[in-house]
Amino acid sequence: MNSLKRLGQLAIIAVSISLTPIFSKAIAEPENMSPKVIFFDVNETLLDLDAMKSSVSQALGGREDLMALWFSTMLHHSLVDTSTGQYHGFGEIGVAALMMVAQNNNIDITPEAAKTAIATPLTSLPPHPDVIDGLKRLKAAGYTIVSLTNSSNAGVKAQFEFAGLTSYFDQRLSIEDIKIYKPNLAAYEWALKKMEIAPEDAMLVAAHGWDIAGAKAANMQAVFVARPGKALYPLAQQPDFIVNGINELADKLVK
Repeated sequence: MNSLKRLGQLAIIAVSISLTPIFSKAIAEPENMSPKVIFFDVNETLLDLDAMKSSVSQALGGREDLMALWFSTMLHHSLVDTSTGQYHGFGEIGVAALMMVAQNNNIDITPEAAKTAIATPLTSLPPHPDVIDGLKRLKAAGYTIVSLTNSSNAGVKAQFEFAGLTSYFDQRLSIEDIKIYKPNLAAYEWALKKMEIAPEDAMLVAAHGWDIAGAKAANMQAVFVARPGKALYPLAQQPDFIVNGINELADKLVK
Protein backbone atom coordinates (compact mmCIF):
# COMPACT_ATOMS: atom_id res chain seq x y z
CA MET A 1 0.00 0.00 0.00
CA ASN A 2 2.84 2.37 0.89
CA SER A 3 4.50 1.59 -2.45
CA LEU A 4 1.31 2.50 -4.35
CA LYS A 5 1.00 5.72 -2.38
CA ARG A 6 4.60 6.58 -3.13
CA LEU A 7 4.09 5.92 -6.84
CA GLY A 8 1.06 8.19 -6.81
CA GLN A 9 3.06 10.99 -5.19
CA LEU A 10 5.84 10.60 -7.76
CA ALA A 11 3.30 10.74 -10.60
CA ILE A 12 1.85 14.00 -9.27
CA ILE A 13 5.35 15.49 -8.95
CA ALA A 14 6.20 14.42 -12.52
CA VAL A 15 3.05 16.01 -13.94
CA SER A 16 3.70 19.17 -11.94
CA ILE A 17 7.25 19.42 -13.25
CA SER A 18 6.16 18.83 -16.86
CA LEU A 19 3.49 21.54 -16.69
CA THR A 20 5.54 24.15 -14.87
CA PRO A 21 7.39 25.53 -17.94
CA ILE A 22 4.11 25.90 -19.84
CA PHE A 23 2.38 28.08 -17.27
CA SER A 24 5.21 29.90 -15.50
CA LYS A 25 7.49 31.09 -18.30
CA ALA A 26 5.86 34.52 -18.43
CA ILE A 27 5.93 35.25 -14.69
CA ALA A 28 9.49 36.55 -14.46
CA GLU A 29 9.81 39.94 -16.12
CA PRO A 30 13.05 40.65 -17.98
CA GLU A 31 14.92 43.79 -17.05
CA ASN A 32 16.13 46.58 -19.31
CA MET A 33 13.83 45.76 -22.21
CA SER A 34 14.21 48.53 -24.76
CA PRO A 35 12.79 47.61 -28.16
CA LYS A 36 13.73 49.77 -31.13
CA VAL A 37 10.32 49.23 -32.76
CA ILE A 38 7.02 48.54 -31.02
CA PHE A 39 4.37 46.86 -33.18
CA PHE A 40 0.76 47.13 -32.05
CA ASP A 41 -2.18 44.97 -33.00
CA VAL A 42 -5.24 47.18 -33.47
CA ASN A 43 -8.68 45.68 -32.81
CA GLU A 44 -9.25 44.95 -29.11
CA THR A 45 -5.64 45.81 -28.30
CA LEU A 46 -6.10 49.53 -29.04
CA LEU A 47 -9.74 49.88 -30.06
CA ASP A 48 -12.80 48.99 -27.99
CA LEU A 49 -15.05 46.59 -29.93
CA ASP A 50 -18.15 47.02 -27.74
CA ALA A 51 -20.03 48.93 -30.47
CA MET A 52 -19.30 46.18 -32.99
CA LYS A 53 -20.30 43.49 -30.50
CA SER A 54 -23.66 45.18 -30.12
CA SER A 55 -24.15 45.50 -33.88
CA VAL A 56 -23.18 41.90 -34.65
CA SER A 57 -25.30 40.58 -31.77
CA GLN A 58 -28.33 42.45 -33.10
CA ALA A 59 -27.75 40.97 -36.55
CA LEU A 60 -27.77 37.55 -34.87
CA GLY A 61 -31.20 38.10 -33.37
CA GLY A 62 -29.92 39.61 -30.14
CA ARG A 63 -27.74 36.58 -29.37
CA GLU A 64 -24.86 38.22 -27.52
CA ASP A 65 -23.54 34.76 -26.68
CA LEU A 66 -22.70 34.23 -30.37
CA MET A 67 -20.36 37.23 -30.67
CA ALA A 68 -17.27 35.31 -29.51
CA LEU A 69 -18.15 32.45 -31.85
CA TRP A 70 -18.39 34.86 -34.79
CA PHE A 71 -14.99 36.41 -34.02
CA SER A 72 -13.26 33.04 -33.61
CA THR A 73 -14.92 31.78 -36.82
CA MET A 74 -13.57 34.81 -38.67
CA LEU A 75 -10.05 34.22 -37.34
CA HIS A 76 -10.26 30.51 -38.12
CA HIS A 77 -11.19 31.08 -41.74
CA SER A 78 -8.56 33.76 -42.25
CA LEU A 79 -6.08 30.99 -41.48
CA VAL A 80 -7.93 28.65 -43.82
CA ASP A 81 -7.30 31.21 -46.57
CA THR A 82 -3.60 31.45 -45.73
CA SER A 83 -3.20 27.67 -45.42
CA THR A 84 -4.86 27.04 -48.78
CA GLY A 85 -3.06 29.81 -50.65
CA GLN A 86 -6.12 32.03 -51.00
CA TYR A 87 -6.84 35.56 -49.87
CA HIS A 88 -10.04 37.43 -49.05
CA GLY A 89 -10.14 40.71 -47.15
CA PHE A 90 -10.68 40.48 -43.40
CA GLY A 91 -14.01 42.27 -43.71
CA GLU A 92 -15.15 39.83 -46.40
CA ILE A 93 -14.19 36.90 -44.19
CA GLY A 94 -16.06 38.57 -41.32
CA VAL A 95 -19.25 38.71 -43.38
CA ALA A 96 -18.85 35.06 -44.44
CA ALA A 97 -18.26 34.02 -40.82
CA LEU A 98 -21.35 35.91 -39.69
CA MET A 99 -23.42 34.14 -42.34
CA MET A 100 -22.05 30.77 -41.17
CA VAL A 101 -22.84 31.42 -37.50
CA ALA A 102 -26.34 32.59 -38.41
CA GLN A 103 -26.96 29.51 -40.55
CA ASN A 104 -25.78 27.14 -37.84
CA ASN A 105 -28.12 28.79 -35.34
CA ASN A 106 -31.17 29.01 -37.63
CA ILE A 107 -31.02 32.81 -37.87
CA ASP A 108 -32.05 34.48 -41.11
CA ILE A 109 -29.65 37.15 -42.32
CA THR A 110 -28.82 38.52 -45.75
CA PRO A 111 -25.26 39.20 -46.95
CA GLU A 112 -26.14 42.89 -47.07
CA ALA A 113 -27.33 42.90 -43.45
CA ALA A 114 -24.21 41.01 -42.37
CA LYS A 115 -21.97 43.51 -44.14
CA THR A 116 -23.80 46.46 -42.56
CA ALA A 117 -23.52 44.92 -39.09
CA ILE A 118 -19.75 44.75 -39.44
CA ALA A 119 -18.76 47.67 -41.66
CA THR A 120 -20.89 50.35 -40.00
CA PRO A 121 -19.31 50.26 -36.52
CA LEU A 122 -15.84 49.09 -37.59
CA THR A 123 -14.56 52.51 -38.62
CA SER A 124 -16.02 54.32 -35.62
CA LEU A 125 -14.53 52.41 -32.71
CA PRO A 126 -13.13 54.42 -29.79
CA PRO A 127 -9.74 53.69 -28.24
CA HIS A 128 -9.66 52.03 -24.84
CA PRO A 129 -9.28 54.66 -22.08
CA ASP A 130 -5.63 53.71 -21.42
CA VAL A 131 -4.47 53.95 -25.04
CA ILE A 132 -3.93 57.66 -25.76
CA ASP A 133 -1.94 58.32 -22.59
CA GLY A 134 0.23 55.25 -23.15
CA LEU A 135 0.96 55.98 -26.80
CA LYS A 136 1.68 59.63 -26.05
CA ARG A 137 4.30 58.71 -23.46
CA LEU A 138 5.90 56.03 -25.66
CA LYS A 139 6.07 58.45 -28.58
CA ALA A 140 7.58 61.21 -26.43
CA ALA A 141 10.21 58.75 -25.21
CA GLY A 142 11.37 58.24 -28.79
CA TYR A 143 10.02 54.78 -29.55
CA THR A 144 9.18 53.93 -33.17
CA ILE A 145 5.53 52.86 -33.11
CA VAL A 146 3.96 50.77 -35.89
CA SER A 147 0.58 49.09 -36.24
CA LEU A 148 0.48 45.53 -37.58
CA THR A 149 -3.00 44.24 -38.33
CA ASN A 150 -5.03 41.70 -40.26
CA SER A 151 -7.43 44.48 -41.25
CA SER A 152 -7.17 46.35 -44.55
CA ASN A 153 -5.03 49.44 -45.14
CA ALA A 154 -8.06 51.62 -45.84
CA GLY A 155 -9.90 50.26 -42.83
CA VAL A 156 -7.09 50.97 -40.37
CA LYS A 157 -6.56 54.43 -41.83
CA ALA A 158 -10.23 55.25 -41.20
CA GLN A 159 -10.13 53.69 -37.74
CA PHE A 160 -7.08 55.69 -36.68
CA GLU A 161 -8.49 58.96 -38.01
CA PHE A 162 -11.73 58.45 -36.06
CA ALA A 163 -9.98 57.33 -32.87
CA GLY A 164 -7.35 60.09 -32.99
CA LEU A 165 -4.42 57.68 -33.16
CA THR A 166 -2.80 58.66 -36.47
CA SER A 167 -0.20 61.05 -35.06
CA TYR A 168 1.24 58.47 -32.67
CA PHE A 169 2.23 55.97 -35.37
CA ASP A 170 5.28 56.10 -37.59
CA GLN A 171 3.81 53.51 -39.96
CA ARG A 172 0.68 51.41 -40.44
CA LEU A 173 1.28 47.88 -41.75
CA SER A 174 -1.49 45.60 -43.00
CA ILE A 175 -1.11 41.99 -44.06
CA GLU A 176 -3.23 43.01 -47.04
CA ASP A 177 0.09 43.88 -48.70
CA ILE A 178 1.34 40.28 -48.53
CA LYS A 179 -2.02 38.47 -48.25
CA ILE A 180 -0.81 36.23 -45.43
CA TYR A 181 -2.67 36.50 -42.13
CA LYS A 182 -1.16 36.63 -38.68
CA PRO A 183 -0.16 34.46 -36.84
CA ASN A 184 1.59 32.91 -39.84
CA LEU A 185 5.29 33.54 -39.23
CA ALA A 186 5.68 35.09 -42.68
CA ALA A 187 3.52 38.02 -41.56
CA TYR A 188 5.87 38.94 -38.70
CA GLU A 189 8.97 38.34 -40.81
CA TRP A 190 7.58 40.67 -43.48
CA ALA A 191 6.90 43.38 -40.86
CA LEU A 192 10.42 43.06 -39.47
CA LYS A 193 11.88 43.34 -42.96
CA LYS A 194 9.73 46.41 -43.73
CA MET A 195 11.04 48.15 -40.63
CA GLU A 196 14.61 46.86 -41.16
CA ILE A 197 14.73 45.55 -37.61
CA ALA A 198 16.06 42.36 -36.03
CA PRO A 199 13.45 40.22 -34.22
CA GLU A 200 15.12 40.66 -30.83
CA ASP A 201 14.91 44.46 -31.20
CA ALA A 202 11.19 44.41 -31.98
CA MET A 203 8.20 44.07 -29.66
CA LEU A 204 4.63 43.08 -30.49
CA VAL A 205 1.85 44.31 -28.20
CA ALA A 206 -1.44 42.43 -28.53
CA ALA A 207 -4.55 41.37 -26.64
CA HIS A 208 -4.76 38.01 -28.42
CA GLY A 209 -2.98 34.87 -27.31
CA TRP A 210 -2.63 33.66 -30.90
CA ASP A 211 -0.85 36.90 -31.89
CA ILE A 212 1.54 36.60 -28.95
CA ALA A 213 2.23 32.98 -29.94
CA GLY A 214 3.10 34.06 -33.48
CA ALA A 215 5.38 36.90 -32.41
CA LYS A 216 7.30 34.76 -29.92
CA ALA A 217 7.71 32.00 -32.52
CA ALA A 218 9.17 34.69 -34.80
CA ASN A 219 11.70 35.47 -32.02
CA MET A 220 10.22 38.88 -31.20
CA GLN A 221 9.64 40.36 -27.78
CA ALA A 222 5.94 40.25 -26.94
CA VAL A 223 3.61 41.90 -24.43
CA PHE A 224 0.11 40.61 -23.73
CA VAL A 225 -2.56 43.21 -22.96
CA ALA A 226 -4.97 41.44 -20.62
CA ARG A 227 -8.24 42.86 -21.92
CA PRO A 228 -11.37 41.38 -20.29
CA GLY A 229 -12.19 37.97 -21.70
CA LYS A 230 -8.78 37.47 -23.34
CA ALA A 231 -6.42 34.64 -22.43
CA LEU A 232 -3.01 33.38 -23.45
CA TYR A 233 -2.51 30.06 -25.23
CA PRO A 234 -0.83 27.92 -22.53
CA LEU A 235 0.96 25.65 -25.02
CA ALA A 236 2.76 28.48 -26.83
CA GLN A 237 5.80 30.48 -25.77
CA GLN A 238 4.63 33.00 -23.20
CA PRO A 239 4.98 36.80 -23.46
CA ASP A 240 7.86 38.69 -21.92
CA PHE A 241 5.37 40.37 -19.63
CA ILE A 242 1.67 41.11 -19.18
CA VAL A 243 -0.01 44.50 -18.77
CA ASN A 244 -3.57 45.64 -18.20
CA GLY A 245 -3.36 48.57 -20.61
CA ILE A 246 -1.08 50.64 -22.84
CA ASN A 247 -0.46 53.17 -20.07
CA GLU A 248 0.93 50.30 -17.97
CA LEU A 249 3.20 49.36 -20.89
CA ALA A 250 4.50 52.94 -20.86
CA ASP A 251 5.13 52.63 -17.11
CA LYS A 252 7.46 49.72 -17.83
CA LEU A 253 9.26 51.10 -20.89
CA VAL A 254 9.53 54.82 -20.19
CA LYS A 255 12.11 55.58 -17.51
